[in-house]
Amino acid sequence: MKTVFVVDDNNVNLLSADEVLSKYYRVFTMPSASGMFELLEDVRPDIILLDILMPEMDGFETLKKLKSCGKYSDIPVIFVTSRNDPLTESLGFEIGAIDFISKPFSGPVLIHRIKTHLDIEDIISERTEKLKKMKNSIVSVLANMVENRDTITGSHIERTTRYIRLILDKMLELGVYAGEIKQWDLEIAISSARLHDVGKIIISDSILNKAGSLSVEEFEIIKTHAAEGEKIIDTIIEESGDEIFLQYAKLFAGYHHERWDGNGYPHKLKGEEIPLQGRIMAIADVYDALVSKRSYKNAFSHKEAMEVIKKSRGSHLDPKLVDVFLECENEIERASTE
Repeated sequence: MKTVFVVDDNNVNLLSADEVLSKYYRVFTMPSASGMFELLEDVRPDIILLDILMPEMDGFETLKKLKSCGKYSDIPVIFVTSRNDPLTESLGFEIGAIDFISKPFSGPVLIHRIKTHLDIEDIISERTEKLKKMKNSIVSVLANMVENRDTITGSHIERTTRYIRLILDKMLELGVYAGEIKQWDLEIAISSARLHDVGKIIISDSILNKAGSLSVEEFEIIKTHAAEGEKIIDTIIEESGDEIFLQYAKLFAGYHHERWDGNGYPHKLKGEEIPLQGRIMAIADVYDALVSKRSYKNAFSHKEAMEVIKKSRGSHLDPKLVDVFLECENEIERASTE
C-alpha cells in the first residue's frame, strides 16, 4: 500500500483528508513541517500533500528544505491550498511542486490526482532504476579496465569499496560528518568510489606492474593518476552531463591522495579543505595498501596496519575518520579477507 503524508495546521483538513484517503492509502497526518521532517527519519512517503499557509515554516520553506536534502528530494509534493493565484502556482512549480489542489477539496478529485501522479512516479522510478543500472555498468567497466591492467594490486577496488560502505555506515551511526553525508545518495556514492584509481589508465604497464620498487621518477609518474583521474571524469561530465555519480567519482579520484597535514597531492589541500569523499577514500586506500602484498613488500597484518593508521591520525588522515575506522575495526578486518 502506498504511503501519503498530509501536512496542514488545520485539524479539520487533516481529518477530512484522512477520511478520504485511508481507504486507499496508508495515511500519516501531521500539523507542522517539523513533525513531517521528524517522521521522515523513519517513514518514507510515496507522496506528500502540503499546505502553504502554516506557522513556523510555511509550505514554500518546507518544500525548499525538502528539495535541498538529497535523500528526500525526489519525493513528489502536491500543494493543497486555498491560495490559487497564478503567482503562487508559478512559485510553487518553480521550487519543485508537481501539482496544486484547491481547498476545500473534493474527495474524488483528490484521489484521482494522487493516483495519476503516483502512476507517473512508478513509471519514472522504473526508468530511473534502469538508468541507475546502466550507470553502475559503466562504472564497473571502467573500474575493471583499471583492475585488469594493474596486476599488482589484485582486487583493490572491490575491497576498498567494501571498506567505504562500512565507514559510511559507522559515520551515520556515530554522527560523524552526518549532516553532510545525509545529503548524499549513499549507494551512488559507494558505487562511484570504484573509479578512484581510473587515472591509472594513462600509466604505462612497465611502471604500473613493475616488479620491485619504483624509482623517484617512476613514482612521480604514478602520482599523476589522481589528477589524471579527475581530468578523465571531467571529460566524461562534459560529454554526458553533470551527473551526480560522476561528481562523487571525481572527488574520490582527484582527492584520495591528499593528506590532512597538507603534504599530499595533487592539490596540496589541508584538513577539511579536502573534500570528504577524498578523506574517506584515503583511509580505505591506505589500509588496503598496508594489508596487501606487493612486489616490493610483504603484507602487513591487520594489527600492524591498524597501528600505522593510528599513527597517521591528524597527519596523513582525518582524525575523526580514524576514530570511526577504529570503531568498525572488526568489520574491516573481516572485509579484508572476503
